[in-house]
Amino acid sequence: MALEIRQSLKLSQQPIMTPQLQQAIKLLQLSRMELMDLIRQEEEENPVLEELSGPSQEAEPLETHYETISTASAESREKPKDEIALPDAEYRTGESSWGARATDEDDDRPSFENFLTKKTSLADHLLWQLRLNHFTEEGRLIGTLIIGNLNEDGLLQVSLEEIASQSGYDLEAVQKVIQKIQAFDPPGVAARDLKECLLIQAQQLYPQEPLLQKIIQDHLNLLARKNYPALVRELGVSLEEVVRTTRLVSELDPRPGRRFSDENIPYITPDVYVFKLGDDYVVMLNEDGLPKLRINSYYRSILREQGQSSGEAKDYINDKIRSALWLIKSIHQRQRTIYRVTKSIVRFQRDFLDKGVSCMKPMVLKDVAMDVEMHESTISRVTSNKYVHTPQGIFELKYFFNSSINTSRGENVASESVKEKIRLILAQEDPQKPYSDQELVEILRKQDILIARRTVTKYREMLGVLSSTQRKQII
Repeated sequence: MALEIRQSLKLSQQPIMTPQLQQAIKLLQLSRMELMDLIRQEEEENPVLEELSGPSQEAEPLETHYETISTASAESREKPKDEIALPDAEYRTGESSWGARATDEDDDRPSFENFLTKKTSLADHLLWQLRLNHFTEEGRLIGTLIIGNLNEDGLLQVSLEEIASQSGYDLEAVQKVIQKIQAFDPPGVAARDLKECLLIQAQQLYPQEPLLQKIIQDHLNLLARKNYPALVRELGVSLEEVVRTTRLVSELDPRPGRRFSDENIPYITPDVYVFKLGDDYVVMLNEDGLPKLRINSYYRSILREQGQSSGEAKDYINDKIRSALWLIKSIHQRQRTIYRVTKSIVRFQRDFLDKGVSCMKPMVLKDVAMDVEMHESTISRVTSNKYVHTPQGIFELKYFFNSSINTSRGENVASESVKEKIRLILAQEDPQKPYSDQELVEILRKQDILIARRTVTKYREMLGVLSSTQRKQII
């Protein structure tokens, strides 16, 4: 069989991701803060974009913006590159016919003190105590090395031999310094493991409790398993005394440096608000704080006066105007898509909004995609990193999408609803006789919910609830 090379023509269709489409998709999956950062960056890079200042003007319907921009885009494709159509209407973001208007009032803005102050770190707190105590130069050097090798929990990450090697002093000197640092505030700092951390706290906070120190020193493994009968046998004391002492252990902090953590608490700003007015629910976009953008009138006037601008300047301005128009259109499309998706979720989950999590219905991305006539991937992008404020609280949009569990009546219930039922059952159980996972299965079956034991175990762990053995309380 002979081999030969041939040329042939073939027609095929394939999707092409234009830069404009990529920008629109990127904006869909951005969170509120990320969107604001992107807008700020575009304002710095594109001189055509202008942010409105002063009191908000009367908002124009979003459809007007779309129609104007679409018309301008169509005319720009028909006309030469240097004759882009420029309607007189302003192109603004930050206002919509259904969204909350953005305001320029400064009353709700955080004060400068919130930016200028700095939270004291664990290292700063310990170094301050190190300077207050009477240490020699040798002791200060060793103490600084010890403090520098503490993790966020306040525990020492390296061995004393390594500290001695780094400082150039003997091991005995390092041991003396670490004993002094372990007496610093917070109690338990500079410990080398959990047992030593708890033991230091017990000695400082409860010096009159030798039984507490003995339990931590010799029987911490029995305490972790809540094996009270074994503790009674090993210690030779009454059960009441063991229970009283173990309650003191729960008051100790296994992570003494945690309160000095510099992690910032994340504050969630909802992207959408859902309010109940009468018997209906109203969806409002939260556009408070989003910049109001338009095309700068100076650059539009330059294009109208063709005789005062060179060809390169006009091409540059045209490119920047097209980029600005696509950005504004993409932002409007993003807001409108979020609005439509939220409206669809409200229609599906009305029982949840009325009665709470126990009445949530099972729902998948396909349900909303068919309702709003969009692709499932678009719904997934829209619901990522977006939050909605409802009468039941603030939830991520993805929270409403959950799997279904069958009932004996042939109906389906949402997995989140089952988790809520498990949480309520565990909240009412007898602490001395906690329910096992199999008993939870039987209780749910009496409520017509058919669920496997392994699924109950998974949901219990997701709720952060320990097993029945670990939850059991003797007294």
